[in-house]
Amino acid sequence: MLSIDSARAGDGSGGVPKRFCESKIFGEEKTRQDPPEEDLTLAAGPAQGFFDIKKKVGLARVGTIRTAHGDIETPAFVGAATRATVKALTMKEMNELGSQAILANTYHLILRPGTELIQQAGGLAEFCSWHKPTFTDSGGFQIFSLPNVRITENGVKFKSHIDGANFEITPESSMQAQWAIGADIHMAFDHLAKSESYEDMKEAMERTHRWLDRCVEEHGRLMEALHTNSRNNDDTLRAGDGSGGAPNDFALSKIIGEEKTRQDPPEGYHQYLYAVVQGGKFNDLRAESAEYCAGKNPDGFGIGGVFTADGMDSMLKTVNSILPESKPRHLLGMGQEPIDLFVGAEFGCDTFDCVGPTRMARNGSLYTKDGRINIKNAKYTHDFSPLEPDCNCECCKNYTRAYLHHLFKTDEITAKVLASIHNEYFIVHTVDNIRASLLDDTFADYKKSFLSRYYQ
Repeated sequence: MLSIDSARAGDGSGGVPKRFCESKIFGEEKTRQDPPEEDLTLAAGPAQGFFDIKKKVGLARVGTIRTAHGDIETPAFVGAATRATVKALTMKEMNELGSQAILANTYHLILRPGTELIQQAGGLAEFCSWHKPTFTDSGGFQIFSLPNVRITENGVKFKSHIDGANFEITPESSMQAQWAIGADIHMAFDHLAKSESYEDMKEAMERTHRWLDRCVEEHGRLMEALHTNSRNNDDTLRAGDGSGGAPNDFALSKIIGEEKTRQDPPEGYHQYLYAVVQGGKFNDLRAESAEYCAGKNPDGFGIGGVFTADGMDSMLKTVNSILPESKPRHLLGMGQEPIDLFVGAEFGCDTFDCVGPTRMARNGSLYTKDGRINIKNAKYTHDFSPLEPDCNCECCKNYTRAYLHHLFKTDEITAKVLASIHNEYFIVHTVDNIRASLLDDTFADYKKSFLSRYYQ
């Protein structure tokens, strides 16, 4: 078994080094002590000033998330940069269209290019030249969607979809990998239910809670090691404390025997951990999960798992009435449909991410205020109007529907680029307008006018 701690380490492929994990490596049992029985929480909680609320409207709020790479004015849509890139777009284009933050996927970055390489580049922001806030999802959703995944209490074992190599990820190694990637905000490693049944949802939620305990413990240890190292100006890090923990060097300045160029963190530097609330469509499980996650005192919360759009308002009302008001909440994987953004913001979510806008764009499905259109349809052959007359994106300011239709029909790469610019701009600015409407007390009117026109 190759794990994220051992796969391709040292073969020049950018695989993750062997030291990253203390779990089981093909045929070799390694022991891991159980966490202490006392309640595991992030004792210090979030750094002071991480999230400030400017205005509240029921459960909805307008605020600011502050990170080492800049601020996020919330509510905000976060670009889905799964493999350290938003498909078809450069980071310059993402910046110009108004995106405030991106979210990368730990699972995909473990496989390629490997978290060690990203760390050597100076972290995710430097690696992809995005000098604004960054998130990482743990990759649990993607891992559990793979065939032949083996789940144990320790973690998950799976085969790479790239080359069939065997991997294992544990809560500890997920934290270590996300620290190596260096995003400002991390998601705890969670267990996606194998079905939507109540029993499976409950089992997945309970394991997610046990894994959260381990994520909290590992995240706290890594944070302490980082700042201890910075205070002492001591780049020699040791793993041998008998606790079964993995070495804490990889997120810092020096790996034993190998000099790194990473600078010490700035004073007050913090990598933030979000707990993930599970429970599917069952509000009693959602309430239980929200209570449990809140009790661990993480820096913020991801709301994940499987739920239906029809019941999202009820679920979010349940969850966000329990989660502490003072901490940010991220609605994982939602934002393809504009109504999800309105409902999410109205019921207390601060940030959103979704691959849907650019995925649809690459297939010619484009947002307009009058609903989605398929630009490949013949009726756009002689349509010389802009895609959206009052849209300020580069696509709409410079090109016509007829030109976009031509690009898609001739399978030009530029079609995917321009369409992706437009769709991402549309969603980013829809959420920006939601934020503005909350500030000027017009949210109800904006929601009604937007949704009645879009879904007519």
